Amino acid sequence: MELLLIKTPQGAFIPFDDDQAEACKRFKVGATIKANVSAMRNYQFHKKFFSMLDVGFDAWEPPEAEHRGLPVQKNKERFRKDCIIAAGFYEPVANINGDVRAEAKSISFARMDDIEFERVYSAVADVILQRVLRNYTRADLDAVVDRMMGYL
Repeated sequence: MELLLIKTPQGAFIPFDDDQAEACKRFKVGATIKANVSAMRNYQFHKKFFSMLDVGFDAWEPPEAEHRGLPVQKNKERFRKDCIIAAGFYEPVANINGDVRAEAKSISFARMDDIEFERVYSAVADVILQRVLRNYTRADLDAVVDRMMGYL
């Protein structure tokens, strides 16, 4: 389980939000918990990134196709990775057959700082605008994402 905590002025760590507080209820008072701790980049911006991906994913329709007799389905994780790769944030890797392919860079808090994440966000927004939401402007996309996040 991953928990998000905030440090209070008194030095205590408390759950970040109601969902995190609910997750903490599974631990009994006095329980010893082992945790790996890392400082997070802007969590709200991270959530905004995933809201933007949701807008693109909901609007995107894959081609009707079959693979080995099975219908091809939409996959949110594949969509996220493809957007990151198309935005230029990938590493070339080889598979067991020796074929080289692109693997999306991790956007985890531990592997990407705020500056690089801002570049990823901007480049992925451009990919979504160019390949999925062709009739949107950047301002249109920002407004939809902000509305989803409850900013407007």
